[in-house]
Parts: sequence; C-alpha cells; structure tokens
Amino acid sequence: MSKRKKASPKKSSNFLTYFVWSLAFIVMLLGAFVAGYYVGHDGAKEDALKKEQSKEKIKQSMIKKLEQESAKRKSLKDEQSVSERLKEVLKKEPLPPEPSKESNESNESSKLSIKEVVAQYEDASHEVEEAVLPKAIERKVVKSTKRPKLAIIIDDISVKSHVNAVKSLHLPITMSFLPPSKARPSSAILASQESFYMVHLPMEAQNFKAEEPLTLRVDDSSEKIIQRVEEIKKLFPKVKYLNNHTGSKFTANEVAMDRLILALKKSNITFVDSRTTGDSKAQKVLKKYSLEYIGRDIFLDHKMDKAYVLSQIKRAIEVAKKHGSAIAIGHPHPNTIAALNESKKLFADVDLVLVNKL
Repeated sequence: MSKRKKASPKKSSNFLTYFVWSLAFIVMLLGAFVAGYYVGHDGAKEDALKKEQSKEKIKQSMIKKLEQESAKRKSLKDEQSVSERLKEVLKKEPLPPEPSKESNESNESSKLSIKEVVAQYEDASHEVEEAVLPKAIERKVVKSTKRPKLAIIIDDISVKSHVNAVKSLHLPITMSFLPPSKARPSSAILASQESFYMVHLPMEAQNFKAEEPLTLRVDDSSEKIIQRVEEIKKLFPKVKYLNNHTGSKFTANEVAMDRLILALKKSNITFVDSRTTGDSKAQKVLKKYSLEYIGRDIFLDHKMDKAYVLSQIKRAIEVAKKHGSAIAIGHPHPNTIAALNESKKLFADVDLVLVNKL
C-alpha cells in the first residue's frame, strides 16, 4: 500500500506570503483611493471657493458701478431741479405793459420774452473779444501776515430767483444788479431791499447781439453819459460801486472811459472793471484822476461746467493769497451757485468779503 504524501510546508509558506502581499496591495489601493478622494475634495472645495470669491468681486463691482451711476443721476437730477426752479420763478416774474410805438427803446433785447431771457441766462458766457479770456492786470506779490481777502461779484442780478439763490449760500457775496428793462422790471426794487449792492451797467461791446436797452456807446456825449449815470443814481440811490456789463468796445476807448469816470466821480460812484477786454483803458484813466483802479482777477463761469467753476474758485483763492486780495466775477447760474456752495470749506483760507471791504 502506497504512502500519502504530506503537504509541503514550503507551499503553505508561499501561500501565506502571497496572501499577505495581496492584502497589502488592497490596503494600498484603498489608501490611494481615500487619499485621492480627500485631495480631490479639497481641490474642488478650493476651486468652488475661488469661484464664489470671483462672483462676489463681480457682484461688488456691479454694485459699485450702480451706486456711481445712481449718484451721477441724483447729481444731474439735483442740478436739473435747481435749473427748473429758477426757470419757474423767472417765468412768474411780472411783465410790464407793452411799450408804445413812440418808445425810443429800439434795442432787440427790449423785445425779448421771459422765455428768451431764461435761455440767455442758461447759455450766457462772458462777452470777450478774444477767444481766450483777457488776463487780469499785473499785480505785485504781497507778503503779509494779514489774511487775504476775496470778493465775489455775481453779475446780472435782475429777478427774485437770483437774489434768493445768492442769499441761500449765506456767504458775503456782492450782487450786481442790471438796470430795469422790459424783461426785468423789478431789478431796482429788489436792489432797494439790500443793504449793499452794485450796478451792472451795460456798455457797448465789439460783438454781442443781445444788447441791453440804454447801453452806453463810445460816441455818446459827456452830457448823455452824465444823464445816464444820474438816472442810475435815482434808480439805485444807495449805489457806491458799478461795473461794466459787456463793454469790450466802450472800456477800450479812452475818450469814452474818460467821460464815464468823470460822470461817476461826480455821483461818488467807484468803477470796478469787469475786464471783458485786455485793452481796457480804465486803469489809465483812473490814474489820470488819481483814483484807485479796481479790476476783476478771475471769471468763475465763462464755461458753464460745475467742475470748471470749482477750479476757478480755487484759482481765485490762490490769487488772493498771492496778492493779498482778489476779485472774482460770476453769474447766477445753477452750476455757479452749486459750486460756491460746495466751496465753503475752501473759503476758510481767505476772508470772503463784499467789494466795499477790500
């Protein structure tokens, strides 16, 4: 009878080895799978976070743009609102009866309707003969411990809305009133309610279509100019200062200016040169009669843009600091009023005064 062969211990050992290695391989695969899962999961989380952050940035950027657009629309709406209010008040200003056919006021401006006057105020710019604004008279640099003084004149004041607009600023600003006319019959009455004011006297320009009634001309006689100044004194009894409305042709004529300065001197009125021309003879004529020359340094609103007006206000303050004093001239436009209102902190560097306090 044959003997059964015993299992080889070597084969059993090999089986165990293979089994162990198989288990190790399976464990490694499971470990790699788990590790890969968590690594991939963290990467996905990071990618998702980045996407969320990117979306948030885009969202915040869009919100910021919307806020900016909203602010712009609000600012534009506010400016339009001011403009509309001025228009409405201007339209409500009473008109006097139509002049008779025998009236000698033949100027085109005397035929303007209130609507046309409103349009003029919205689009008005300074009458100047050059494309570039005429420079101010050269002045000495003043080094002083005293605070610089700045006088701001608002020209063309002629209706209640203009007066209200200037007064709403609560700043010492000089109002210069146009003489009464068909389009602005109440200007002298409005001026009489103020403790201090100027008169904005129309004078002949080189090129200006919308001329005021009773504009002084270079060929007017001494008698005619004296008569006109006396009429102004009756209309505006408290007037002590007067500046030219337009007048690039008149102020550049030495003979005409000589006649005007003598007439003003007789009525105890001081002339302030608006300098609508760089060829003004005002300084020369005033020096001839030993009178002080007072002239405009800065135009605030030759351009109607509010940003431009703000830059001109800063320029006026710098001129005042350099020379000890300065005169700036503007108009009762909505953007000018708004710019002055926004510049109140800037005026802390100067003494803002009326013209008679310079």
